[in-house]
Parts: sequence; structure tokens; C-alpha cells
Amino acid sequence: MTFAMNQMSNDLKAKGIDIVNMTLGEPDFNTPENVKAAACTALEENYTHYTPVGGSLSLREAISDKLKKENGLTFSPADILVSNGAKQSLCNVVMALIDEGDEVIIPAPYWVSYPQMVLLAGGKPVYVDTGIEQGFKMTPEQLEKAITPKTKMLILCSPSNPTGAVYSKEELKALADVVLRHEDLVVVSDEIYEHLNYVGAHASIASFEGMRERTVIINGVSKAYAMTGWRIGFLAAPKWIVSACSMLQGQYTSGPCSVSQKAAEEAWRGPQACVEDMRQAFERRRNLLVSLLREIPGLEVNVPDGAFYLFPKCSSFFGKTDGEKVIKTSTDLAMFLLERGHVAVVGGDAFGAPDYFRLSYATSEDKIKEAAKRMAGALALLK
Repeated sequence: MTFAMNQMSNDLKAKGIDIVNMTLGEPDFNTPENVKAAACTALEENYTHYTPVGGSLSLREAISDKLKKENGLTFSPADILVSNGAKQSLCNVVMALIDEGDEVIIPAPYWVSYPQMVLLAGGKPVYVDTGIEQGFKMTPEQLEKAITPKTKMLILCSPSNPTGAVYSKEELKALADVVLRHEDLVVVSDEIYEHLNYVGAHASIASFEGMRERTVIINGVSKAYAMTGWRIGFLAAPKWIVSACSMLQGQYTSGPCSVSQKAAEEAWRGPQACVEDMRQAFERRRNLLVSLLREIPGLEVNVPDGAFYLFPKCSSFFGKTDGEKVIKTSTDLAMFLLERGHVAVVGGDAFGAPDYFRLSYATSEDKIKEAAKRMAGALALLK
């Protein structure tokens, strides 16, 4: 749905209609100059041949050092597999670990691809509903209740897409305590938005005693370094999981782009000021968008602690009409905002939260102001 709404936005733009696009989770910044320079050097030095399936040793060493320095976690290069984006890393793990009928717990709202990956593997998604009232975070009690003898995996995303929710260290510890009571349960911890955190230091569930052996960390360069198109992600996990994922990846893609690997190596080893600069810019944009949308009657808006998404509750508009179209779902509302307000957002139906919709504030402050103005005008038409 995210890409579908983005395509509809682009189609309207091609017809000359001015659209403010707030659909895709993609930083609007450019890749840092030192990273691009490293890629150019790789080309000049003809670093253009196949690399090992799991990524070059030097890149895996850089990731190992990053995990130790930033997260206090010890993963050797052999515990790391580099893939064509964090999305492939996630799919590798699900395809390697989930068999027909296995259950995978997914807190809702969730990123649209999580349940689809589970279904591709023959597994069964088990959704745990959270809402704005509990900060879009699953409680230990909810997790315990969802676990059955068929449960094999928990997919956890913090900071979260689509809500921006961030689990605190204490909250993660409480979830880890539940996981450790169930010996066959593996946690897939999606930490791609790690550096887009507005409430303090990032915490990983792998950091607690006993969880290093039970956790697969997913991360990459796309969000923190504005490198979405470079397609470099990784998983860090116990060796038996890395080995299984490597066998799969070796069959359907082999190693990721050699030049992109050199760029990613520089991203993790080079100056980090760009990461903080972008984080501060996103925090300013978050504050602006929250303040503007809270002025629109009918929207319920919380303050997300991370990522670059806002997930307002919009169910008060269901059943209302502008005289032509009746709003029945959040997807209906998203289409209405696109057609009448010329603002592209994504309905919450796609994220397992039908009372909400998602906006990405990975865009300029001027566009955020214009989008809020247009949305207020369009929503005022619904009676």
C-alpha cells in the first residue's frame, strides 16, 4: 500500500497536479560526501567483482566494531551476514526459521511486509493489538498471552515503523523476561531506525543476559545515512542462524553490490556528525507536524519518540461525507486526502491499524506546513 499510494501520487504529479507526498519512509537528505567518495574510490580501484555471499570481511569487521562501540554487543564477523538491504535480512531470517504452521508474534501496528514474509514462509502471523492509549507498545502481559506451543518468533521494531514508538530499556527488559521463559522463541529485533531516537540512547533487547543467543538484530545504512538506494543491510545473530541465512542468500541473490559495501564501510567507520545533524532535523520536523495536526479537529495525535512517522487516529471521520464520498475506512480517508487535499498519506489498514493513517515527515518544513494546511481544508469538508 505504501508504494501504491506513492505511485498514485507520482501519477497525479505527472498530470501537473501539485502533490505533497508523505508516503515513503525515505530520508530527503543526500548520501554524505565521504560515503560517495568511498564508492568512487572503489570504482577507480576496480572493486567491482563478486564478494563473499555474506559480505566482505572488512565490512563485517566494521559492523562488528559498530555493534561493540555503539551497542555494547559482541558479534564477530562470522556472526554477521550482509544483504541487499535490511528487508532482505529480515526475509532471510523468516524463511530460514519459520516452517509451515509456525506462529510469529507481530505487534500491531506493524510494518506492512512483516506478515507477508511470514505467510511466504508458510507461517501464521499472530497479531498483538496496541493503540495510541498505550503508546503503540506491547506489554509483557500481552506477549505472554499470545505465546503458544507453536510460537517460534517475535518480530519487534524499535524505533517503530509506522508509529515512531520507542521501547525503553526497562520495557525491553520486561519483554526479555517473558521470552526467556520460552526456550524455542527467537526475537527478530528490527533496529533500522536506531539513530532516529528523540528520547535518549538506543536500547537493544539483545543486550540483556541470555538474549544475545536468542536475538537476531536487523539494521543497515538506509535511514541513518540516507542510503536507501545503496541496498545494504545486515543481520547479526548466533552462528547457526547466520549459516542458515547464508545458504538461502547464496541461492537467490549471492552477495550484495561490491561498491555499495565499500560505501557502507565508510558510513560506519567515517565521521558521524551527519547522523546527528539529520536526527536533529527530523526532531524539528516531528515537533512541527505534531503541533500543526493537533490543531485539526477530529485527529488524535501523540508525540512519537523516534523514526520519522506520525500515526494519527482518524476514526472520528468514519461515516462522514463531503456530499459525494462516504469515508468508511482509513484507506478511504487517505484517498480522499489525495484527491481533495492533494496530500499523499497511507491508510492504517495496511499496517494492521484501521483507525489510523501514516505520514512520513522525511520532507522539508515548508512541505510539512503546506500538507497540514491542505489536510485541514479537506477534512473540514467532511460532515
